[in-house]
Amino acid sequence: MKGLVFNIQRFSVHDGPGIRTTVFLKGCPLRCKWCHNPESISAEPELILRKDRCIRCGDCYAFCKNHAVQHVDGGFETLRDVCIDCGECVEICSAEARGLAGKEMTTEEVIAEIEKDIVFYDQSGGGASFSGGEPLLQHDFLVSLLVACKRKNIHTVVDTAGVTTSAIIEKVSAHVDLFLFDLKTLDDERHKEFTGASNVQILNNLRRLSELKKQVVVRIPVIPGFNDTYDNVRGIGAFVAELGNVREIHLLPYHPTGTEKYVRLGKEYEMESTVPPSADDLSLYVKALRQYVPDVSIGG
Repeated sequence: MKGLVFNIQRFSVHDGPGIRTTVFLKGCPLRCKWCHNPESISAEPELILRKDRCIRCGDCYAFCKNHAVQHVDGGFETLRDVCIDCGECVEICSAEARGLAGKEMTTEEVIAEIEKDIVFYDQSGGGASFSGGEPLLQHDFLVSLLVACKRKNIHTVVDTAGVTTSAIIEKVSAHVDLFLFDLKTLDDERHKEFTGASNVQILNNLRRLSELKKQVVVRIPVIPGFNDTYDNVRGIGAFVAELGNVREIHLLPYHPTGTEKYVRLGKEYEMESTVPPSADDLSLYVKALRQYVPDVSIGG
């Protein structure tokens, strides 16, 4: 079994309990305007350009068989509409000004990376987490990874926005110890406007996980201008309380740290002027949510 991975982050402490290895699978059906991992969205490899590292040696220009690199004003410019993201120029760039987001890996290769930190999982109660993108988009590959982890007694977490079918949710859930489930808003029209997709199936999938008695932490990304209202937060709290088995909510404040990634991918970032939510507002949201669930925290 093979899948497309764009990052493996070791010693992670924000993707579930304990010290974890987080595997980021590429591809996402949502188009969230605030996404801080734009390299995760496309289900295909993508060229990353770090112009500040370029030493203008011209190796990429000479090597590119598709003529996607042009000589411009003493430097070199990559034509995104011509580039086929083959990654061959990455191998010959000695300055590491070029990278490729997305690498095909086998189940065995990924598990070999995860196993390197088993001693830390044992000591901290950690394990392996699978994120994205939307990891459920590569559900067959994800299941193969989860099954391999369970065979080695490694705790598993899946970080998802719930954008999939109920059948896939049920298939994957059988091998997951904990779900980190993003819930942005109950307003379907607003969800469509800011993410490009309906939230109807997302809410149904969260209900189904509750019916299956799966352990779930709901995570609310707090995005100014989208869902940062007291009414929205309270609505989510009431919805979660009705599920019955969700006892924990994490608020994830908007941050602009992914802005530079858009530049490297040659993409436009629509929310560059957005200001992160204030500490006072976040405290208000925490207080509101604690009326519905016992454990509410900022970050996670």
